[in-house]
Formats: sequence, structure tokens, C-alpha cells
Amino acid sequence: MARVFSGVKPTGHLTLGNYLGAMRRWAEVDQHQADALFCVVDLHALTVDHDPARVRRLSRQAATLLLAAGLDPELCTVFVQSHVDEHARLSYLLECVATDGEMRRMIQYKEKSARERERGGGVRLSLLTYPVLMAADILAYGTDEVPVGDDQTQHVELSRDLAVRFNQRYRHTFTVPRATPPKVAARVMNLQDPTSKMGKSDDSGPGIVYLLDEPEVVRKKVMRAVTDSGQDVVYDREDRPGVANLLEILAACGGGDPEALSGEYASYGALKKDTADAVVELFAPVRARHRELCADPSYVDGVLRAGAAKARDMARPTVDAAYRAMGLLPA
Repeated sequence: MARVFSGVKPTGHLTLGNYLGAMRRWAEVDQHQADALFCVVDLHALTVDHDPARVRRLSRQAATLLLAAGLDPELCTVFVQSHVDEHARLSYLLECVATDGEMRRMIQYKEKSARERERGGGVRLSLLTYPVLMAADILAYGTDEVPVGDDQTQHVELSRDLAVRFNQRYRHTFTVPRATPPKVAARVMNLQDPTSKMGKSDDSGPGIVYLLDEPEVVRKKVMRAVTDSGQDVVYDREDRPGVANLLEILAACGGGDPEALSGEYASYGALKKDTADAVVELFAPVRARHRELCADPSYVDGVLRAGAAKARDMARPTVDAAYRAMGLLPA
């Protein structure tokens, strides 16, 4: 079986975009067809100013929602990044392979560092180097496939470059991974700004549908979604981004095709109503299972402990081999 790795960062409450773009596929496809690992990448949450208590709270919430979304610890490995030392161990080695220029060309670094400077804060070194930690997350497990949205493919490309460079410069140690983006709703957009991603780190709540939003809140947000000039419902990502976003969400919820769906609607209002209904229905079993898991925190703790132990055993031989290949004395 191919090995799959992916993760979610606990920098905000998980959203519709996280679910449609990644989590549902992990549960419905990847854990059944691959040797799959899914991780709460909490170390990545430290690259910007943060509240430690909030990071802990969101890390537990993210892990619980991964299980609520259908990840089965009997089929896949679910764990927290900081519980497995091999991620940090390998990250430093890969920093010795990566270049400053590669880091500064990363799109997310440019965007996030610009926002930090606008706020008057300093830019942490870890924000520059975190793509290397992401590469370590992937390469430590001999990962074949990384299911990601299109905004993360650049990071997978960096992982590929570092793996090839390490293998050529030292010794063949790493599998060269590939990105496998979903076919529909790879990048769900903000309902109030359909040119921007629906990001969990963004606090502009009206445009973001969170997995734990109450049904009436979901309906209100979708019904107030920004559309476009004109009256006809047309799927056109360039000229009609608001309507296209709604059609893509509706299609992803029901497994349809956004362009075909556009012909079924004569008004924006009808499209919004059906989209809201579809999202509420999609979330219902996840919310119900989340409530059950919150009532049994010891179960979640046990899953994370077992997952970390399994992940540690899987990663350690590769990371130890990388240490030897780079010339470090064995302990």
C-alpha cells in the first residue's frame, strides 16, 4: 500500500474548507486505500504570535474533530506532531540541505511575513523555516502521497526537492513524495471575499463556516454570501467568483459537478438555500460524533498516545539513517 501523510494546523477552528478540501477525503478514501498517517501539526502553530493555552485547546479540538470526521485509529494513525521527536530531529538536518533562497520564495512566507509587519510585530525565524519542518513531517515516514489543497502544493514540491538533493548528496534515504489534490473544492473560498481562501486563522467570521457552527449560524452565513453582478447563475471562476464558490461547495457536498449544477438554478437565493441545506446536512454526523468524543476525553487521549507510539516507531529508522548519512556519530 502507498503511504499517505497529511496534517492540520491548530491555529484556528476547523472550517468547511478544511473538511471539503481534506478531512472528508482522508476518512472516505485515504485511510481505506493507503497506509495513512494524519497529524495535528502543533509545532507549526508556534511560528507566529500565539496564546499557549489556545494552542493546546485547539490541538485537542482538531484531534477530536479528525476522529469525528471518520478517521478510524484501527485503519490509520492519528497523532500530535510534538509527541514524536523525529519531526524536530529531521527538520534540522533538512535545514542543512535547504537554502535561504528557497525559503524566501515560499508564497505563504511572503504573505504571512507581510501581515506580521503590517501589525508592527517581528517575523519569527521559524516562519521562514517552517516549510522545512513540513518537509520533515512528510519525509520521516517514507511518504508516497500527500493529499493537500492547491495552496500547499509548493510545500510538497520543496519536500521533493530536498529529498532528491539529500539522496544525491549523501545516500539514498528518502522516498520522493507527490501531491494529490482533490478534484473538487480543493480551495473553498471565503463567503464574504470569494477571491480569498476560507482560512481557519482568519477571524473574519461572517465569511467562514466552522465545523462546529450551529445549523442556524451556517444558514445565516451562506445566505449572506457575496455573489456577483447579474442575475443568472453561471459557473465562471474568473468573472463570477462568488457564485462559482457556492456552486463548488454545493457540488462538493453532494458529489456533483459545479458547471452542471449551475443550469438548475434561476436565482441566487435558491442556490444559497440549497447550499446552506447541503452544508448543514454534511456537518450533522460530524457534530454528533464530536459531542460523543468530548464526553469521553480519555478515549481521545488513548488514541493520540497509541498513534504517537506507532508514528515514532515508523519514523525513527528513517531519521536515524539520515543522521548516519550526514556523518553524525551514532549514540
